[in-house]
Parts: sequence; C-alpha cells; structure tokens
Amino acid sequence: MKKIAILIFFTFLFTSCSSSQTKNKTEKEINPEAYAASITSDELKDMLYTYASNEFEGRRTGEPGQKKAIEFIKTHYQTNNISSPIAEGDYFQEIPASYFNSNIKDSENVIAYIKGSEKPDEVIIISAHLDHIGISDNGAINNGADDDGSGTVAILEIAEAFKTAEKDGNGPKRTVVFLHVTGEEIGLFGSRYYADEDPIFPLKNTVANLNIDMIGRIDPKHEASGENYLYLIGSDKLSKELHDISEDINKKYFNLEFDYTYNDDNDPNRFYYRSDHYNFAKNNIPVIFYFNGTHADYHKPSDTPDKINYGFLETRAKLIFHTAWELANRDERILVDKK
Repeated sequence: MKKIAILIFFTFLFTSCSSSQTKNKTEKEINPEAYAASITSDELKDMLYTYASNEFEGRRTGEPGQKKAIEFIKTHYQTNNISSPIAEGDYFQEIPASYFNSNIKDSENVIAYIKGSEKPDEVIIISAHLDHIGISDNGAINNGADDDGSGTVAILEIAEAFKTAEKDGNGPKRTVVFLHVTGEEIGLFGSRYYADEDPIFPLKNTVANLNIDMIGRIDPKHEASGENYLYLIGSDKLSKELHDISEDINKKYFNLEFDYTYNDDNDPNRFYYRSDHYNFAKNNIPVIFYFNGTHADYHKPSDTPDKINYGFLETRAKLIFHTAWELANRDERILVDKK
C-alpha cells in the first residue's frame, strides 16, 4: 500500500510539472513583439504613397476621392482575410446625405474586425478618420498624408499584426474592431453616426477606443530634440487604469516621450473634443487620442507623403498595437472610474 501511495505521488508530481511546463511554454510563445515586428516603415510608406496620392483627390467626404479611399481600405482587409462585422464582403456602414449638412453626399465608414477567442462580446475599437478636406478653390489637392493618412495606414498594419497572431492560434481574447470613420473634417460625423445611430457593437460592451489622428510628423516643439514622442490626450479622463497600462506599455517596449500638454482641461486648443474619440468618451468609454501635434503643412496641399517620418510612424503604430494587445488580452476589462 505504501509503494502504491509513493507511485501515485510521483505520478501526480510528474503530471503537474509537465502541465506547468506546457503552460509556461505556451505563454512564452505568445510574444506580441513578434507580431509587432510585422509593422514596418516600408509597408506604411508604400500604402501611404497611394492613399495620399493625387488620385484620391483629397478624400473629401462624399466625393469620388473618398469613394476610392474606402475601396482601398476594403481591398486591404479582403486581401488579408480580415472579416467585416456588417455582412460577408460588406465593410461599409452607409451614412445617408440627410445626416450631414452643407450639401454633403452619402458617405461611408469602413469597419473590419477580429473576433475575440474568449470574450468576443467585449470590444476594443481602434479608429482613425479616412477623409480629408479635398480640393482647394485654386485646384490644389490636399493629400492629407499626415491628416489622417498616417492613422489610416497605421490601423491597416495593426490589423495585419493581429491577423498574423490569429493565424498562429494566438488571436485576441476580446474582439478588436478596426474603424475607419468618414466626415471627421466636417464635424466628427462618421464617429457620431457610429456611436449615436448605429453602433455595430453595443457601446456597453466597448472596453476602450484608441483613436489615431496624425502620427506621421514632428511638430515644431519637438524638432530640436530629434527624439520620438507622442501627444496623448484623454488617457486618464475616464480610467486611471487605462492611463497606467498605457504608461507601462511605453516603458516596457519603447520609452517614447509622452507629452500630455493637450490633455490639460484648460488647454485652449481643446483637442480632446476635436477628434473622433470624443464620441466614445461622451458615452463613458475610456479613450486615448494619439497625436503628433500640428505643423506648417496642416490642412494644406503641402501635407504630402514625402514629409512623413516613417521610422517614427512605425514605432508609434507598434506602440498602439502593443497597447491594444494588452487591452484585448488581459483577464479583466479596464475599470471606468470617472464620468
């Protein structure tokens, strides 16, 4: 009987150790850095030189150039087998002309997603606006490479990284949504339509919104240092936990300068209210707005892809990917502690 007990003990010990080793091996294999590495300056540059070309005519809401933009985005998702939550093959959330003002024509948001493996009803939204200001009265095309071509192509690369992880059996635990909104330049219409009229995913299940609007350039304040940086706006407005996670991710992987100048409640620019994240924040959804600040080419035909710092853009996109990865894969959804 004693020999049997000893045999059972060692069998249990061996099984437990094997199980623990297998678990630890699995955890080590899920390395987000390997997937972040798929986000490259070369691919960002290649996409942006097309997306911010004269062919897209400044991507004004409802105009032919904007229609080319949404087809470009849709094709990217189809090519990479990233699905739409609307219907198979239909990535467009249609917004009627009656929703806009100033005689704007029908327009579309573009939405793709990767379904969560464990908590599919909980959603992380990564957003950027797909539109720009179009053609000036003198015929000059405003290409909007930084505003917001940089955010658009960053999302496309981030989506590819998540898809690669999914193919390896390491898809996100929570659903990750890639939301390209229209009508930002004329009043945040696309994000407002999504949040107020037709939230494809219930707002109560939306854990956070990471909004990207201009992350390809350097503003005058940071030119002298030559160091990579980002303005972060809103990270602590509704959730201290989100702010702390964002800081920890940066320190662990990048150590960029996070500049919170525009996060001040008294900042006269009021950027917190001026990009698409606000339509989520007003619904008590924690947000981070990533922004490189304004520059001399802001809203001018001179905002062209040759002026983008692609090394900085790559690192900033990787930072956002890592932040989204953490939010999508942590055990508990982040807490909302403010309103």
